[in-house]
Amino acid sequence: MNNYNEELFKEKAELLKALAHPVRLCIVKGLLENGGCNVTHMQNCLNAPQSTISQHLQKLRSLGIIKGERNGLEIKYTVANPLVQGLVEALFKE
Repeated sequence: MNNYNEELFKEKAELLKALAHPVRLCIVKGLLENGGCNVTHMQNCLNAPQSTISQHLQKLRSLGIIKGERNGLEIKYTVANPLVQGLVEALFKE
């Protein structure tokens, strides 16, 4: 059996907690399906205010789940963590 590494388990638990919120899970799933997108696209898909989406994006960015690349005034968000991609794919496997 592997040794218990408390920090590693805390890190993984934080990742799972972030994905446990329905809006954040929807954002990540949408980013994976679309190869990334901007806040306006997410706002239209989720029918949620830009401020709400921005709060969720900040949480996802702070944990390294997503990243944003600026192109002029637009920021395109993509999934930055390959582990998250595998988790979301497993969750929605039919």
